[in-house]
Amino acid sequence: MYKIVSSLVFTAIAGSLALAYPAHAQTAQTVQEAPLRAHLAHLSADAMEGRGTGQRGGELTVAYLEAQAKAAGLKPANGNSFRQAVKIAGVRSLPAKSDIAITAGGKALPLQFGADWVWGPGDGKADHKLDADLVFVGYGTVAPEEGGWNDFKGMNLKGKVLVMMVNDPLPTAAEPNRFNGEGLTYYGRWTYKFEEAARQGAAGAILIHTDKSASYGWSVVQNSWANAERFQLTEGKVGTGLQGWMTDATARKVFAAAGQDLDKLRAAAEDKNFKPVTLKARLKGTARAEVRKLEEFNVAGVVPGTDPKLKDEVVIYSAHWDHMGKQGTEGDTIFNGAVDNASGTGALLAMAEQAVKNPAKRSQMFLWVAAEEQGLLGSAAYVAKPLWPIAKTAANLNLDSLNWVGLVKDVSVPGSERTELGAMAAATAQAMGLTVAPAKPDLAGGYFRSDHFSFAKAGVPAFSVGAGRSWVKDVEANNAKAATYRDKYHQASDEYDPSWDLSGMVQQAQYTLNLGRAVADAPKMPAWKEGDPFGKARAAK
Repeated sequence: MYKIVSSLVFTAIAGSLALAYPAHAQTAQTVQEAPLRAHLAHLSADAMEGRGTGQRGGELTVAYLEAQAKAAGLKPANGNSFRQAVKIAGVRSLPAKSDIAITAGGKALPLQFGADWVWGPGDGKADHKLDADLVFVGYGTVAPEEGGWNDFKGMNLKGKVLVMMVNDPLPTAAEPNRFNGEGLTYYGRWTYKFEEAARQGAAGAILIHTDKSASYGWSVVQNSWANAERFQLTEGKVGTGLQGWMTDATARKVFAAAGQDLDKLRAAAEDKNFKPVTLKARLKGTARAEVRKLEEFNVAGVVPGTDPKLKDEVVIYSAHWDHMGKQGTEGDTIFNGAVDNASGTGALLAMAEQAVKNPAKRSQMFLWVAAEEQGLLGSAAYVAKPLWPIAKTAANLNLDSLNWVGLVKDVSVPGSERTELGAMAAATAQAMGLTVAPAKPDLAGGYFRSDHFSFAKAGVPAFSVGAGRSWVKDVEANNAKAATYRDKYHQASDEYDPSWDLSGMVQQAQYTLNLGRAVADAPKMPAWKEGDPFGKARAAK
């Protein structure tokens, strides 16, 4: 079994690190399996209807979390309330009621919504009338730390529709590590592309899809944009009026009709001297969508700190409470989301029960965020209007899809190496008899796909604590068991099984609480490594 961190053991292991980040004795903070299992079973039961955004199941989940946070002894984080409103819109494109088209050479190109391209509002508004030039902007990236990379070169793009490639500029023989080499940077994520288009004042943004650059097929885009309601924030930093994707084949048709060779422009965009190219093509017409305005809620409770000065700073533990809800009318319509993420949601409740019993020097917040499955909306809303000053937020430790298989010898902490949390994470693991799983190139941009990333963008050292894969026993059987989840991810079959061995889940929750406690008792807040782009946001606070 794993060991609980003690001050003596931690100091011996951490060496010089302990001088900066000593740990408190944590024997009074032992996460219990019984309450974790009970919360997991309840949150993933059919009665909770899959905890869907904008659905009755979401309302039931928020009420449950609110009641349990109060029962655990947490203090409301938002005045007298555990709730923080997240204002969002559910949008569904209405191509049959729209007349939007791409024109080139005075003719509208015959493009079919869904098969050739998809589009919708990025700002939560129903109608958008457009008559704008299409401008190819390469990767659509502004990265000063990459030798002053700027795909816009000072061009005024206000009111234009930007056509962009996804992913990052490719490494070269001369610069094998540019844009993180094999790994994906946030500049390569489709979410960044839309955000940058809004910062440029564009009227719209259309991404060119390829299976390789996106890391998934067109059907993933098609299902998300053409066949389902999508959700987006209606407050704070909203997107451009129109957002969308086009297939590679469609892009080739558009560029050819505009008198351009897409392959040559792609090659040119690999050079940082690339400049935007205005195409002889326009996006014209009215794009209409069905819009449903609604309010979801983050739930947040606090364990006040004990130190007269440090109590004004906070460590935040987070997990998203939402899943896919009820879908369809035949068969099993409830997407229970037991692993994703009733596991993390229940773990936070079990951790909170222990943190209340033995407060740390800094305050600790337990934050359950809404609408993660819709694009990290709840955590983005929190960061936009934080319940605790961002400048006084020491760290965010996030839990998403915990270990439901069994005890492990290791823990996964991808992204921790970007900050001083990396050394603390390793010391905490060693004190528990664990090792840190070796870092791998982040080919699919996993660091940017969970709620900790909203905090990282705001300058808070943050990462998700992942499940290890070095099993203590039954290695082959546990590998096979873990592999079965690939077919259950985001499916109705992600259901709780009472026979699950939750020792690994308790272990993961305990590790997270131990690490958070180490941060909460440290004399100073952890810092980003020098040169990390997210550290600039912290420095600006």
